[in-house]
Amino acid sequence: MGRDNWHPERIGHSPWGALALVMLTGLALMRNGADLSPGPPQPVAATSVGHQKAAPSAPAPGPVVKPLAYAPVDRVAIRSIQVDAPVIDVNLDPDGWIETPPPQDPNLAGWYQNGIAPGQLGTSVVVGHVDNEAGPAVFYSLGSMKKGNRVEITRSDDRVAVFEVYGVEVFAKNDFPGARVYGDTGKAELRVITCGGGFTKANGYDGNVVVFARLVATR
Repeated sequence: MGRDNWHPERIGHSPWGALALVMLTGLALMRNGADLSPGPPQPVAATSVGHQKAAPSAPAPGPVVKPLAYAPVDRVAIRSIQVDAPVIDVNLDPDGWIETPPPQDPNLAGWYQNGIAPGQLGTSVVVGHVDNEAGPAVFYSLGSMKKGNRVEITRSDDRVAVFEVYGVEVFAKNDFPGARVYGDTGKAELRVITCGGGFTKANGYDGNVVVFARLVATR
């Protein structure tokens, strides 16, 4: 599949243009070796690939949570979809594009280590495969998440950043709203991303499931 034409240096200090490559290639695995029909769950409000529209509504204001300092990520846990997985740092490949977690390990997520750390002020991003040739992978059920579900990120400093989901959407890969998904909202936020939408053996998945979440607690 083709690469996105964004590069980190083209958009200042933000790495998120390059991270869009993850959505275009690395996560778009084909279900060649497994019968997963009808495929992974899709967000209830977006069973087909979504179009550009207003950002999901943020949760009602609650107690102010002090953001955490920078620290690498160790694990991601999402009880509502039975995820408890190690997270590896991913970097740029020799061509300047974001790497993805090795697809051979179905229970593994990735975090771009030169971006925002979960819990830190800004928008952090965790990615993972929806499936591999053997069957479902770590974020196979991501599309079934609902508002109010929580994502817990355990960091290398033994702190846990707890995020509450306020939106789950599907976007076409050829019209992915990078600025909207990765942009700084002035809050400590998290995006969890995998493949979704329709699937063909010729082209793989035509979209990406994106979970929007905001920091609501630390411990």
